[in-house]
Amino acid sequence: MTSPFHQKIRLALSNPTLQSALDNNAERRNTARRTVYQSLPTDLQTMRRRAHALREEVIEHLDQYLSEFIRNAQSNGWIVHRADTAQQAVAIVLEIIKSHKAQRVAKSKSMVSEEIELNPALEKAGIEVIETDLGEYIVQLRNEHPAHIITPAVHLTRQQVGELFHEKFGLPPTDDVPTMTATARSVLREVFLSADVGLSGVNFGVAENGMICIVTNEGNGRMVTTLPPVHIALMGVERLVPTLEHLALMLYLLPRSATGQKLTVYTSLIRGPSQDGDGCRERHLVLVDNGRLALRRTSLKEALYCIRCGACFNACPIFREIGGHSYVGTNGKHTPYGGPIGSVLSAGLFGYAEFGHLARASSLCGACREACPVDIDLPKLLLRVRAGQIQSGTKTQSHHPNAPWFLKIGLRLFSMIASSDRLFSLAQRTMGLAARFLLPKNDWMPLPSFTGWGYSKDFPKPAAKPFRNVWHELEATAVETAIPSVSPEDHRESPSPPSHPTNLMEWFAQELQALGGEFISCTSSEVGKKLLEFLQQHQINQLQVWHKHYLPAGLTEFLEQNGIKTTPQANPQLKAGLTGMECAIAESGTLVLPSDRERPLTASLLPEIHLAILRKDDILPRLPEALRRQETFKSPVTVLISGPSRTADIEMTLTIGVHGPKRVVVFCLD
Repeated sequence: MTSPFHQKIRLALSNPTLQSALDNNAERRNTARRTVYQSLPTDLQTMRRRAHALREEVIEHLDQYLSEFIRNAQSNGWIVHRADTAQQAVAIVLEIIKSHKAQRVAKSKSMVSEEIELNPALEKAGIEVIETDLGEYIVQLRNEHPAHIITPAVHLTRQQVGELFHEKFGLPPTDDVPTMTATARSVLREVFLSADVGLSGVNFGVAENGMICIVTNEGNGRMVTTLPPVHIALMGVERLVPTLEHLALMLYLLPRSATGQKLTVYTSLIRGPSQDGDGCRERHLVLVDNGRLALRRTSLKEALYCIRCGACFNACPIFREIGGHSYVGTNGKHTPYGGPIGSVLSAGLFGYAEFGHLARASSLCGACREACPVDIDLPKLLLRVRAGQIQSGTKTQSHHPNAPWFLKIGLRLFSMIASSDRLFSLAQRTMGLAARFLLPKNDWMPLPSFTGWGYSKDFPKPAAKPFRNVWHELEATAVETAIPSVSPEDHRESPSPPSHPTNLMEWFAQELQALGGEFISCTSSEVGKKLLEFLQQHQINQLQVWHKHYLPAGLTEFLEQNGIKTTPQANPQLKAGLTGMECAIAESGTLVLPSDRERPLTASLLPEIHLAILRKDDILPRLPEALRRQETFKSPVTVLISGPSRTADIEMTLTIGVHGPKRVVVFCLD
């Protein structure tokens, strides 16, 4: 009887729509990743080696870093919970929700929540839980699992999403992606504003200061960690970095590897609950083990280095054919972690007997390792899972290798032949003669479908003449050629890549505009007039603003004198918000905004247009300098904003303006 795994594979291979979607996703992601790597401040291989060494250090001394992180997080006001199992994690979340008599949970993307099967447990308890990432929301409406950890709805066409929105929301049938995105924005905006609890994942925790980092593009991550009174963050215990310097290294690699961006639109640095400003007043951090500490003691511990970028999915030729929904256990149970890394994690975390066979969904070509930003040796790990030899400390957990019987026999036969020169040579000649006799006009040798490979692959016809014979013939007929002399001039170094503008303001403006942001240069005396012209042009007569101390002197008064009402209070109906900023990052066109009572987060989040005032002297060249600077003012939340909110969750079609502002306009005081 065909296994559920093979049934899923055959369904995927016979679905031309899925095949096209997977190819399109992989090609775009891989091209974007290779292109954006060129903007790294150091060469990629050096950064990969540093990242690998960093993750190795953290996993090796995880107990130490975890204790430091918990201690600092608690001192920041986080309520920290430890969960050894998925069941404990679910129970903790349920207890928090019930203690606040909450009925609605707004949830941003969290792979840990998928892992512990949180949504079904909350729904069973009568709690409404709503995914707010566009792709996650779409698959939730279809009662499906995410098909990719970065692009959850990668398997769907725009027509399928249009039909879904017509059925669920009464939207007239359409395949226009901006129209569907606007519909989701409208529906989910009400969810954000009415949610009792916000729930998020965590990309990194910083041990030295107890801060968590969340990277998103749509703005839903900011919404669920800002608007509800209570925030619950789910975090795998391994997702730590020691310092902000190490966080900068990871932020250079994660967005580039995941989505081909220098930085995601929103990088939220959450130190703790808000005391007197907007933002969640109570924050819970649930640290989930669920097999990670045990996996750390096995020969598969390198899988814990993973930063969940999904690059190995896009590079893997097998994933590009079968997609994420094909990765199921022997009993048909879906695993949240597919692709090359998921084939290792699933066997290590959820059981070898149930998921060990997933490691066979690999050609071992090594593309996954080449794509991995932290240089995980995935082919080695996949082979260990296949062999069933998983070392645990000084012991070895012996499982039967999960190869099918005919493959085991074939490998034993090959081993016997390959270990003898005479037998190997004889086998080569025999196969070559047989192929010429049986397949005289065919360059390929069909394999029976029961092998799995034969279902969709053919085998190259064995060569009529062994390579060693061909090589000897080439040697015999080779003609010696003189080696040309090389002059010193031929050793010139390759020209250096063009440097970035030395003028930081020009560099920042260039990067911001490349992201779809708008840049207006003016003097301190001109900014009021320029801003007023913009507001009048767009028929805006009311703004949410930061306190006047954080804006140019007299600007708020000037606007009010000219008929523009200003308020510090959040109002979802306002079209624009006006903020200052602590600093900006030239290399990525990023704004750095702290938050407190006088600098509300909502001014840069709820309105459709975010207007920001930047002083030229506050532009820093690179990310590490900005992270060090934000540490000095210790804001409960600091957000790094790189352009207007965006998504490509429907057919990889980039759409600007999802949950956050559709426009970001920077007035730079020169």
